[in-house]
Amino acid sequence: MVKICCIGAGYVGGPTMAVIALKCPDIEVAVVDISVPRITAWNSDQLPIYEPGLDDVVKQCRGKNLFFSTDVEKHVCEADIVFVSVNTPTKTRGLGAGKAADLTYWESAARMIADVSKSDKIVVEKSTVPVKTAEAIEKILTHNSKGINFQILSNPEFLAEGTAIEDLFKPDRVLIGGRETPGGQKAIQALKAVYAHWVPEENIITTNLWSAELSKLAANAFLAQRISSVNAMSALCEATGANVSQVAYAVGKDTRIGPKFLNASVGFGGSCFQKDILNLVYICECNGLPEVAEYWKQVIKINDYQKSRFVNRVVASMFNTVSNKKIAILGFAFKKDTGDTRETPAIDVCKGLLGDKACVSIYDPQVTEDQIQRDLTLNKFDWDHPLHLQPMSPTTVKQVSVVWDAYAATKDAHAVCILTEWDEFKSLDYKRIYDNMQKPAFVFDGRNVVDTEKLREIGFIVYSIGKPLDAWLKDMPAIA
Repeated sequence: MVKICCIGAGYVGGPTMAVIALKCPDIEVAVVDISVPRITAWNSDQLPIYEPGLDDVVKQCRGKNLFFSTDVEKHVCEADIVFVSVNTPTKTRGLGAGKAADLTYWESAARMIADVSKSDKIVVEKSTVPVKTAEAIEKILTHNSKGINFQILSNPEFLAEGTAIEDLFKPDRVLIGGRETPGGQKAIQALKAVYAHWVPEENIITTNLWSAELSKLAANAFLAQRISSVNAMSALCEATGANVSQVAYAVGKDTRIGPKFLNASVGFGGSCFQKDILNLVYICECNGLPEVAEYWKQVIKINDYQKSRFVNRVVASMFNTVSNKKIAILGFAFKKDTGDTRETPAIDVCKGLLGDKACVSIYDPQVTEDQIQRDLTLNKFDWDHPLHLQPMSPTTVKQVSVVWDAYAATKDAHAVCILTEWDEFKSLDYKRIYDNMQKPAFVFDGRNVVDTEKLREIGFIVYSIGKPLDAWLKDMPAIA
């Protein structure tokens, strides 16, 4: 029986291994992590991450051929294939701080694999890593190998949160990069055989190591770039009276461009986009390509601009002050159908409003109060370091209340900010919300989920990203 071990029980490792276990009943899969609370959660009825369909998959396999354990060394030692899915946070200090990936956790995983291995292994990079990481890992493993043969493969994930299980069941492509040597090619075939249990052969792409590593960064950079492009257009639409939804629809009809990732919003979030672009910028700078680095930096600049533009619009519309005003925040996760708040635009928007002394009342169907309070007290990039992934009591932000109902959040509020596109926000009773708010009542729709005209008929002053401004907003211009 082939044995697979995955180091790291997070958003990538957990779901990926669960689906491999489901689709390959003849393979034993172990997911290991040093975090006891996380592994305990994976073995309970309350999984540590929310992802539609994940519960079912885990329950079908757990205890049969899928195991979650803190006995890292035992399972690594026994495995034929070791996936490494540990954090690669952005460095917060030292060389490359604020841009380069921190490979501390990767390196310690590699050293541990070398220490405990008693048989040949295929080591698979699953976390997003900077180009040439495989080479560094290879060096660590071969210099500590004690005669054991290690083959390194790059197998980046292309999951979208909220649809991860669907993406794993029917991937656009599975990318496997390896050495162009007989051993490397044999390792590629071994991993390919795992995915071939359910993925059509034409969807499994094989490349050299560097191409696989760079493809992941490039894919995320291109997706983020599309969002920043449409968000840049949204600012122009507001200035000219155009409608960004109509512009995006017309542009997306061009088959060379296509309709996906053209929704204007308050900005992109998630654990990958910003981190991967910063990484790409750093790699370009290190390789003497400042112009290329500068090009990709602009994608992040526009994203930051979009968030501050939104906050400025809120404050300017409300007589240039939100001091002591109650602002309801609907949605805190970075996108719908996930409880993930990593790099969510909601953090920057809330911090901007709190900086102007607003009282913020937050409702999100999946994010806990602990998580929200933690996010609002952490420094940039700190979210991705394991210390902060352990339970801790955050210092409470006094001006923030977290409630479990959209109507409680909006009661007596001066304004509503919609920051996540949860489906339930489309069907709220906005007449009831309006009746219970301070007047004038504002809705700032950062995801374009509400029917602007209907809300205006109720009496709201409505701002939707990239949509024509009503007279009130034109009279109160935001200073971007």
